[in-house]
Amino acid sequence: MDNLNSQSSTDHSNPQVWNFVSAPNLHPMKVTINVNKPGTAPGLLFVAPYTVYEAAMIGQTGALIMDQTGNPVWFRPLASRYIQNTDFRVQMYCGNPVLTMWQGTISGTQTATPNLPAGDPEPSAYFQIINQHYKVIKNLFAKKGFTADVHEFTITKRNTALFTAVKQVPADLSKYGGPLRGYFDDYSIQEVDIETGELVFFWSALEHINPADSMVPASSATSSNNIWDCYHVNSVEEGPNNTLLVSMRNMWAIYNIDKETGKVIWQLGGKQSDFKLGPNAVFSWQHDARYRSENRISLFDDACCASSTSPPEGQARGLILHLDYKDKVASVDRTYYHDPALYVPSQGNAQKLSNGNQLIGWGQEPYLSEFRNAGNTRRNPSFNLLYDMRYPNQNLSYRAFKNKWVGLPLYPPSITVDLLPDGEAKVYASWNGSTETVAWQVLAGPTPFKLAVVVFSTPRTGCETDIHAQEVGPYFQVKALDSCGNVIGTSPTTYVKIRRNRRK
Repeated sequence: MDNLNSQSSTDHSNPQVWNFVSAPNLHPMKVTINVNKPGTAPGLLFVAPYTVYEAAMIGQTGALIMDQTGNPVWFRPLASRYIQNTDFRVQMYCGNPVLTMWQGTISGTQTATPNLPAGDPEPSAYFQIINQHYKVIKNLFAKKGFTADVHEFTITKRNTALFTAVKQVPADLSKYGGPLRGYFDDYSIQEVDIETGELVFFWSALEHINPADSMVPASSATSSNNIWDCYHVNSVEEGPNNTLLVSMRNMWAIYNIDKETGKVIWQLGGKQSDFKLGPNAVFSWQHDARYRSENRISLFDDACCASSTSPPEGQARGLILHLDYKDKVASVDRTYYHDPALYVPSQGNAQKLSNGNQLIGWGQEPYLSEFRNAGNTRRNPSFNLLYDMRYPNQNLSYRAFKNKWVGLPLYPPSITVDLLPDGEAKVYASWNGSTETVAWQVLAGPTPFKLAVVVFSTPRTGCETDIHAQEVGPYFQVKALDSCGNVIGTSPTTYVKIRRNRRK
């Protein structure tokens, strides 16, 4: 496995943390599977665990791929719990699958008195693209003095990067009810050429959206260094006819924006909605707006808790709306409620899976769930719920995804050997990120150059496999085998000092 620094604050004795003999620096969180029924979509689960400042982080922050049983497939820990990844998923770049994510520090996770509005990225944040060999091939930063934002990084079909970015703009906020010497938290949408880094598109919320329409009062700026987080853009997606679909949490609104002129074509929700919201279609503090078809939009409806001035909290849900463009009415098409009910202050997403199922990441609540497409209602939340995972304690993941992924690490498998009193050796084998390893072979011998196979094939069991072998060392090695029995990786050879005359 990767030899990366562990986070010093991790409690390795915690039963909710993985420990591996052959990979002592990796300590991802252990999860609990509450529901696991037939009919789920194929794929691996992608999360990026972290937690809020007041909570104890269980395991390390970083990027984590798991199988459906909760076993780690690949984990890349970060150097400190105060550094996080978000929006960790699989995308396509130049015809090849890649991993993408944001990396930095989220305001509100490192101190009780943050210098920026909660959820903002601290300066120096960036986006990463990682290939199938787990090599970072691109680090991308925002332009024009903005900071790369936690919320969105999408690789377009043109192999450009479309993302959100944030900048604090000095302003007199007194006419909005805020401080005289204040700042707008301005969100931009930027598109850059990944190869050259050239900025090819730029759009600023402050230039096009009236901050007076915010659901967050300007007076709230006094609690965050006089910065008013009036917009909070949290998703961007390309739509038909050179448009963008943009979600702004603190406006309670989703916008269709003309990419050429920058103007708003229509607004869904919020104070200036162009659509009437039908029964049960009202949403608030939403995240992750996506087109499902030309007239259907999905979103994660947080409906809760993001501001002390908000109305009584509502139950979080995945929501798909049908848009009637002629009569300008939005009606409920599908809903996805958790069992038990969840009240989610921030974050979350709704992903359409390859078989039509829906994966819901519950943001600030420590769950991810998979539902049949038909969904459920508040009255029968267990209906069509196929899969439910819970993270430990208050660990959370901004979004959660299920993607197909083939990981082909170029670094070798890892091996550690313990000698047992009964004259056998216990061999620990692992290969962080290898999705193709199905079995292990063990070799041993008197010198590094005279190794013979002592265990021809033993099935891989989770992230780390322990294998009993006759003690014929002192040199040992493991080989990773694929489903056809081919050797796809070879560990370094390890030397173990043999203790003689143990049986008397």
